[in-house]
Order: sequence, then structure tokens, then C-alpha cells
Amino acid sequence: MTKSLLLAATLLASTWQLQASEPLEYQFDGPYVFNESSAEKASTHSAYWVCNAELKHNYASNKQLTRPENCGQLPQPLLSDAIKQIMPDSYDGIKKVVALSDVHGQYDVLITLLKNQNIIDDDNNWAFGDGHMVITGDMFDRGDKINEVLWFVYQLDIQAKAAGGMLHLLMGNHEQMVLGGDLRYVHQRYDLASKLLNKSNDALYGEDTELGQWLRSKHTLVKINDVLYMHGGISSEWLTRKLTISQANQIFRDNIGRPKKELKQDELLNFLFYGNGPTWYRGYFKDSFTEAELDKILAYFNVSHITVGHTSQTQVLGLFNNKLIAVDSSIKRGEQGELLLIENGELIRGLYNGARQPL
Repeated sequence: MTKSLLLAATLLASTWQLQASEPLEYQFDGPYVFNESSAEKASTHSAYWVCNAELKHNYASNKQLTRPENCGQLPQPLLSDAIKQIMPDSYDGIKKVVALSDVHGQYDVLITLLKNQNIIDDDNNWAFGDGHMVITGDMFDRGDKINEVLWFVYQLDIQAKAAGGMLHLLMGNHEQMVLGGDLRYVHQRYDLASKLLNKSNDALYGEDTELGQWLRSKHTLVKINDVLYMHGGISSEWLTRKLTISQANQIFRDNIGRPKKELKQDELLNFLFYGNGPTWYRGYFKDSFTEAELDKILAYFNVSHITVGHTSQTQVLGLFNNKLIAVDSSIKRGEQGELLLIENGELIRGLYNGARQPL
């Protein structure tokens, strides 16, 4: 950000007034971290914070961010280049996996669920050892703690790798919407940051930002042991196109952020990003969908199960003799949620209160 833009944003902050109906905590937001280059430094992590409705600015020191004084409890993440590397999208021999979906900014529900299921410890740190966690998309939109969720998952990504485990954050349709400039479901809390920084919400997660670069390195589909994970589902149309997981993941990464109009003009991109593609498909939950159709899809990928989010349920749900597992347990409502645990091949519902039941 130029000095003139920063000055303009600061002046705007001094006059910006939140509506009286908005909670006090909406006056605190961030950090928004931009990765800038200069003649003096190859790379600089420049952080912007909204503190008591005013814009504050500082820099990371040795990749550690420190929030300004009187800036509430905003995240103070340690930054990492390692978690922005593109990882494999297929894994075998993983002894334990946890999966959930559609957090939609419900940070408190997410933390309670993961603590009660011993996925994280009392200090919100990774406690799942060498296990793998899969979040099948839709951290963005609807809720009012999007950045808290993003930075928490960002830190888990670092911690999981250090413990010999892995965090797989898959792209959902709402990640694609926000990064592509479709901001219909962005919570009003984030209007303030956009005004103070003079950037639209999608630009706050652009290719020049820390979170934006991290998100753009992630897959849309991942295969772990005999389970295939994605946000929406794999339709039979995929089989006629003869796509591989890796091909699709690369296409998604190459085109994330492009406007909807451009994506729809390309026949393959229109399929992948919309309709029957893996981030929007809901066909599994229609009466017309059959187990025979599912079996063909499973055979194509040589898996025993497909796990999806996107279509809301009241619990983690197994269909077609658990060949299909739905993990969107309506965390988005902000009341409770569940997760799927797979330990040594056993399928388990992890309940909000910490109890576990066979799926």
C-alpha cells in the first residue's frame, strides 16, 4: 500500500462510524497481511489491523505478527512459507483421519468441537499427532469470525506438519465465490476493513496476501487411503470426461479467482466450477440417485467411500451402507456440529459433547 493510500485510509478511519446496531467486537478485525517487495528487502510482510474502528499498521518480525496495543484478541500468527507449498493429493497408510465441513466463520463452535474430540488441546494447538485432518471447504461467508477461523487453521497447518500429520484444506464453492469477487454472502463485519483499506473483500485475500497465497496452494479433492474427499461431490459426468484428481486440482488452482462470466465461457471450467462439478454438486441427496451409479464412481477412483460437505445435515450421515458420508453437520448455524473420525478403518461420529458413536 502506498503512503498516500495509507494516509487516506487513516483519515477515513477517523471519520468512520459503525452503525449503532453493530456489536462492539466488529470494530476489531484482521490481520490482513500483504506480501510486499522493495529494493531494501526481497519480501516484507505488511500487516493491517482494525483496532477500535481505526486502521493500524505494522510489519512481521522474523515472520511473527504482533497485534498493536489496544487491539483486542485478534490473531497473532507465525507466518510460514512451507504451508504454501503444493502437497500431494493422494495418501496411503494413514492410520487416523478427521473430517468436517462448512464452518462458515463459526469459530467458537469449531474450537469447542475440536477440543471436545481431542483434536486440539486446551491452548488450541494441534493434538492429533500424525493424523490427517480434512476440511472440505466453506470456511468463508455467512459467519462473523472468518479471519479467526482462517488464521486458526493456518496455524494448525503448521503444527500438523511439525507433528508428522497433515491438514488438508479443500476449496469449497464459497472460497471460489469470494476469491472470484462474488461477495453476496460476506458478513457485514468485513465492510469496515474494506472501507479502511479501500479494497473489496476479495482483494483482502488476493494473490499478494499471505492468506490468499496459502488458499491458492490448496487442493479441491484429496484421496486418503480408500476415501475420496471434496466439497460437493463427484457426478457421473466426471467419468465421461475421464479426469484425474491431479488434473482437476491443477485446473482449479490455475483458474481460482477468475470472474464467473469468464469461467462459464469455457466448457470444461463451467463444468468444474459449477453445476455438476465437485464444489457444487448435490445429486447424491436426490431420490433419483442410485447406489449403482455411486458404485461406478467409486470404482473409477478405486475407493470405498466418498466424503462430502456442502449439503447440510443435522449430523454426520452415512448413506448407501456408508459408501457416501456427508460431513456438513450444520456448523454454520452456530449452535453445534459433528465430525467424522476414521481410525484403523473404523468410521466414527464425533459428537459436539465429546462422545463418539459408530457411523
